[in-house]
Amino acid sequence: MDSPQASDAAFIVTASTCAIGIDVGGTKLAAGVVEFPEGKILARRLQATAPERGGEAVLLDVLALAGSLRAEAIQLAKSPIAIGLAVAELVSRAGEIVSDATIRWKGLPVRERLQKILPTRIEADVRAAALAEARFGIGRSFQDFIFVTVGTGISSCLVLGGQPFPGARGLTGTMASSPSVVADLQGSLVIGPPLENVASGPALVARLKRMQPDFTGGAPEVLALAEDGDKTARIIVESAGRALGAAIGQLVNTLDPEAVVIGGGLGLAGGLFWQTLEVATREHIWSPLHRNLRVLPAQSGVDAGWLGAALAAAEIAAAD
Repeated sequence: MDSPQASDAAFIVTASTCAIGIDVGGTKLAAGVVEFPEGKILARRLQATAPERGGEAVLLDVLALAGSLRAEAIQLAKSPIAIGLAVAELVSRAGEIVSDATIRWKGLPVRERLQKILPTRIEADVRAAALAEARFGIGRSFQDFIFVTVGTGISSCLVLGGQPFPGARGLTGTMASSPSVVADLQGSLVIGPPLENVASGPALVARLKRMQPDFTGGAPEVLALAEDGDKTARIIVESAGRALGAAIGQLVNTLDPEAVVIGGGLGLAGGLFWQTLEVATREHIWSPLHRNLRVLPAQSGVDAGWLGAALAAAEIAAAD
């Protein structure tokens, strides 16, 4: 299997170590077995999450996936030392899942049940993906950068010295979940939708369906329609890119990174969405001193979340 090249930044794992990573998103469970420090991927899995079934059903799938991957690793004469679990929720610095916007795991003994298989570390998906990008992706070129993931949801992570910044409580990343607020000419506040309701993958679909009720596709089909010249789809995709670019520009104004790295299924889609996003990002960077900073697609792709989660777990286990 393929092997991403690691950076030299702050590796705790120096001897050959194997770990399991699982990324629980709103749409899919992505998982695999990886060998460190070189980052050699030994196995991959991908299946639907279907979070509407409830937290227990999703947890049972994750437990089965972890057990199956451990068995596969053993067949390859490898012995995983830990499980890293990335979740599309807020995760405290202590590894506690403290929100249930997508995955209904708040209050469930997720880590305790996984630890019956192997020692487990839980991390927010955006921080796990940012770690993977810092060690194995385009982020290797930078010490300090902003990582933004755009897919079912939209999240961000500041990477400092090659390490994702967790914040005081571990609750960083929710750049797109709160309603927007602007004042009109009379001084009254106008409450707008959250950015995720405008520029995420599900938002593109929902916005097009409001205009074209017979539409049955997903976000890739919306993007394809826009590229093919469908006027409504083009307006939706361009406005999504502009809105997201404006938000990223404000992050750059606030944090002054070396670069912006964008991942996630929609973030890596390219085409009109990417072009509009990049232009809008630069338009909303106030200072000309960093208006030309690099805005780059992530290199770790669909593996980012589980790969970073596995690395975080392996580093903790190796340090113990």
